[in-house]
Amino acid sequence: MIEIRDCDDFEAAKELILEYSKIKGAESCFVSLEKELADLEGFYRDGALLLGYDEKKPVATIAIKRTGDHTAEAKRLFIKPECRGRGFARPMLNAMLDKCRKLGIEEVCFTTKPEVMRIGYSLYKKMGFEELENNEGTVLMRMILH
Repeated sequence: MIEIRDCDDFEAAKELILEYSKIKGAESCFVSLEKELADLEGFYRDGALLLGYDEKKPVATIAIKRTGDHTAEAKRLFIKPECRGRGFARPMLNAMLDKCRKLGIEEVCFTTKPEVMRIGYSLYKKMGFEELENNEGTVLMRMILH
């Protein structure tokens, strides 16, 4: 079972995000990586950075980057490879959606690459994210929160 909480260990979050950035095919998802990692707390100040723990070890991350008064982009959903297949992604996404609601966010978007992140893309669709556009393999998805 995964325990999810607001980031309390920015070094662990940085390590997870760096590991994620090295996934083959995901490189284009990290255009502002240096700026983000230089100040994770500031980068997600008006949103949130969540960490998932398995037996007190940080193994997952997801972030919320506010884009407007009531809108945000979900970013950095990552589960360490050795922890995949254990049902951690759905609770991470649900925690992110719950946090969005608490922050007054009414619309959350996700950008993903279905060819690289097939399982995540499938889960987003199952959870109710709608596909808005597909730009050369990069898909923009959205969920309206009620």
